[in-house]
Amino acid sequence: MFKTFLASLGAGLALATSMASPAAAANISGAGATFPAPLYAKWAETYKATTGIGLNYQAIGSGGGIKQIKAKTVDFGASDKPLKVNELNAAGLYQFPTVMGGVVPIVNLPGVRPGQVKLTGALLGDIFMGRVLKWNDPRIAGLNRGVKLPPLPITVVHRSDGSGTSFLFTSYLAMKNPLWASKVGASDAVSWPTGIGGKGNDGVSAFVKQTMGSIGYVEYAYAKQNKATFVVLQNKAGQFVAPGAANFSAAAAGAQWAKAPGNYVLLLDQPGAKAWPITGATFILLYKSQANAATGASVLKFFDWAYKGGDAAAAQLDYVPLPAPVKALVRKQWAATIKAGGKPVYISK
Repeated sequence: MFKTFLASLGAGLALATSMASPAAAANISGAGATFPAPLYAKWAETYKATTGIGLNYQAIGSGGGIKQIKAKTVDFGASDKPLKVNELNAAGLYQFPTVMGGVVPIVNLPGVRPGQVKLTGALLGDIFMGRVLKWNDPRIAGLNRGVKLPPLPITVVHRSDGSGTSFLFTSYLAMKNPLWASKVGASDAVSWPTGIGGKGNDGVSAFVKQTMGSIGYVEYAYAKQNKATFVVLQNKAGQFVAPGAANFSAAAAGAQWAKAPGNYVLLLDQPGAKAWPITGATFILLYKSQANAATGASVLKFFDWAYKGGDAAAAQLDYVPLPAPVKALVRKQWAATIKAGGKPVYISK
């Protein structure tokens, strides 16, 4: 299922709606992040089979999702870049997390196995700045003694679209590399110093797969499904760790959701011996005041169903489900925040 899904992702997704009749008014629409798209596809498939309600989700990148919800062309937006409270309030929006996952550097190097190459955040920043030009550069070789690094030129692959994955990645580089912080910065869309751009996680994956000597960054589900050669990163504790659900969970262990205005939480460079340093949550954006109560309720019912029954699918795809107390907190926020005519559109039972 996922090979077909990934192959078609770049053209946009219509998830679990192909069998819906024109009269199926309960179908809901969303657009945005490609980071959670494999999971939303699985959830939508199961939800359609269970309830008959379809989800049309366009995986166009977080920037596109934010634009579409602000333009009111979809029922919900999706973004891996959380919006700060002032921007949420200015647009009349509310955001809540669905799951957590990791952003992973991937490479195409002959003879190199997944997890064999080690990098630090500072060195990763220099690579994406174009300051390290070949794979056998002494700075890379010094971290990877015993690994046969080819004398290939490094080709950087980055996102070409506005992307929450890019926001997490560039925010991490800005934390670890002062030159990156001052020259490039952290955002969902930056002026990349070097490299080629691919649209969506699938576009970056495709360019890395076909370009010898390349390095890019994708959400872990894409790396895993494509059997990409991932890089091991040094975390805040000084340990070199591999990506995976257990290490994403380690990074998320100290998240203080109850103390985060607007649910604005970043999980980058967290303490802990096993913490993956580029971990993040993905978010749904909704209007606080719903023009159509039934539509708002349909969106919240879907994600409430996912909270209750979607954890197994999330774990299978190496996403990290939210802890039960966080889900309970978010459900209370729904009832207090998402309204039509001054009344809650949905109260979880």
